[in-house]
Amino acid sequence: MSQRLIAIVGATATGKTALAIELARALGGEIVNADSRQVYRGMDVGTAKPARAEQTAVSHHLIDVADPGDSFTLARFLDLASAALAGIWSRARLPIVVGGTGQYVWALLEGWQVPRVPPDLELRARLEAIAARDGAGALLAELRAVDPASALSIDPRNVRRVIRAIEVTQATGRPFSSWRQKVAPGFEFTVIGLRMEREGLYMRIDRRVDAMMRAGFVEEVRRLNGAGYRCDLPAMASIGYRQICAYLRDEMTLADATAQIKTETHRLARMQHTWFREDDARIHWLDASDTGLVTRALAIASTGLPGGSEVAVS
Repeated sequence: MSQRLIAIVGATATGKTALAIELARALGGEIVNADSRQVYRGMDVGTAKPARAEQTAVSHHLIDVADPGDSFTLARFLDLASAALAGIWSRARLPIVVGGTGQYVWALLEGWQVPRVPPDLELRARLEAIAARDGAGALLAELRAVDPASALSIDPRNVRRVIRAIEVTQATGRPFSSWRQKVAPGFEFTVIGLRMEREGLYMRIDRRVDAMMRAGFVEEVRRLNGAGYRCDLPAMASIGYRQICAYLRDEMTLADATAQIKTETHRLARMQHTWFREDDARIHWLDASDTGLVTRALAIASTGLPGGSEVAVS
């Protein structure tokens, strides 16, 4: 088999995992996770990780590859994903990359060159203190002094991103902006996107959040805390986990936490839609609620020819 892969993208709760499993079964594929939270062990319920039975039915890669206390970077994702792809191709199988983390997907497909710079905890603490004391603007001024291009392109409210830009610039001696290079990855790819009308998608999200609560989301967070994974860890700051942490600290009721998880997930879905919409020309869009979804997706995946239809999302 030639070096080719299928990618399935779209907002949360559009059914990407289910479709990927169907395609993998039909086409002899293996799934490569591109969700930035499903990489963490023990974070199963709150990340809507594929069930054990699903992972057994079809080979999955890049799930449970890090502890919640680890720093999991884009560079590490690219290294692990590249190794997974090579292994899948060596077995004459078809990689199916699945996830809603757009940065991960496009970095892999476009061959982004990402610096392998480990976190400098001392530097980060110093910069975080500056941001807390003097505001995000002061931190942006520090970045502007060493990398004006990045200072113009990074949202100053994204303090973590500003800090990373300063960190990489200091560690490599090159402006963070100079790393924004792409090298053709050497494989072909077809991208299938899943969309839904907003009202229907919100209903799906709400039902899934309710199912998470019934499945033991609160107990999962308690177990993680008991294992030493504090709520202030970056992995635990994601949607759902931070609200359950607030509930466990008696800062909100469970009903309020659940409602906030739903609202924040709606917002995430809108952001993901916007992210992927910018690449409409490269994505074969399908209606996630279409009863013929699998058949249509199989036709696209098998031939690489356009076959998707636009679904309006207001």
